[in-house]
Amino acid sequence: MADGKLLTFVKGLTVLLEQHASEEVIFTQGKKLLENLISVDDWLPNEFAQPHPQYYQQYLLYADPFDRFSILSFVWGPGQKTPVHNHTVWGMIGQLRGQEKGTLYYQQADGSYKPGSPTICSPGHVDTVSPNTHDIHEVANNHQDQTSISIHVYGGNMVKVERAVFDPITGSEKVFISGYANRLVPNLWSQSQ
Repeated sequence: MADGKLLTFVKGLTVLLEQHASEEVIFTQGKKLLENLISVDDWLPNEFAQPHPQYYQQYLLYADPFDRFSILSFVWGPGQKTPVHNHTVWGMIGQLRGQEKGTLYYQQADGSYKPGSPTICSPGHVDTVSPNTHDIHEVANNHQDQTSISIHVYGGNMVKVERAVFDPITGSEKVFISGYANRLVPNLWSQSQ
């Protein structure tokens, strides 16, 4: 049953986090769990895969009751992208459909941010972010004519995490807290498709 895949991922990641796994372990064993989740694109309900004509959408798929992690589907319309931003918690991004272009940004001596070389993520690819290693980036739909979808897993409930967007030229930052396109927390494994 396709909708059991998310539950399997949630259970696996919960067990991993209950062992007080280090970030390194999360990024190896947790990454494998996410790769399994996104290996076949047959489980995400259409209501969590709908693009918006102007803005990328973040749909909450699961929020851990202890705020240890959250799972979101990011839905990108053609050409949509984020501002340059950070996360302040660990994260894994698994490409489910289409392609995304991720570009890391590096702060310069004058406070500005310079982009690195972009990485193109195709279905099945998992990337990571972390305040311990590389946390500031920009993400864009690499397609100008179709929707792309990625599954994001963060080490916290992102509606409770303060983070920032950055002006690459001036280096100034603006603090924000993410919102979700859906207001209710779904229980996807109890729904029939």
